Amino acid sequence: MSQFELKDKIAIVTGGGTGIGKAIAIEFARVGAHVVVASRKQENLDRAAAEIRALGRESLAIATDIRVPEQVDNMVKQTVDHFGRLDILVNNAGAGFPVKIEELSPNGWDVIININLRGTFLCSVAAARVMIPQKSGKIINISSVAGIDGSPRMAHYGAAKAGVINFTKSCALEWAPYNINVNCIAPGMIETEGVRAQQILTAETAGEGSYPLQRPGKPEDVAHLAVFLASEAANHISGETFVIRGVGR
Repeated sequence: MSQFELKDKIAIVTGGGTGIGKAIAIEFARVGAHVVVASRKQENLDRAAAEIRALGRESLAIATDIRVPEQVDNMVKQTVDHFGRLDILVNNAGAGFPVKIEELSPNGWDVIININLRGTFLCSVAAARVMIPQKSGKIINISSVAGIDGSPRMAHYGAAKAGVINFTKSCALEWAPYNINVNCIAPGMIETEGVRAQQILTAETAGEGSYPLQRPGKPEDVAHLAVFLASEAANHISGETFVIRGVGR
């Protein structure tokens, strides 16, 4: 089963301080990776990095606004300066808020597009500049079923996540000659701190009739798929989007 391990691989996980990102970072560490976690809140990163180190792996906690090119470049530079290379990037950082389309301001649109789509672009390019000379790398983008099905009251978020799916395929095609695999995960409802805070999960939406598998997803469900896509077991998979929502429509 060694092809499913990430022994001594070097990974960056954006949005790695909480939720899905933290779950991915922890699972990567459990299967042998050293993990850099990045987001805007240092306190969340420090806690995640401490959990990674408790598993016997190295970790850096780098406060980064993925919308700012200089901060993204610094994140990758610190990673390479410390570890000597970069094997895996997970573009997980994202955001959204519910609003009717006709009430969505241009600024609100720009904020969500910039975090979800511009951030994915900036981080991918910075990582590729390391991975291309290496002639190896794995990039995993976290999208959403909202980017496939659309999303009432979350049109800006759905549009950004649809862009992530298309950008994934373009990157996979362009970087294939350098042995860089680029794939995408599109989760459905995942029970994270953010989802609970926005009260998206209610007794009605979390009821048995809402999910054929009888529950919403957990961050670890996404993390397990990310481990597979980052591993040698997925070496012949690129440009694909994997939907994870219990049972598809």
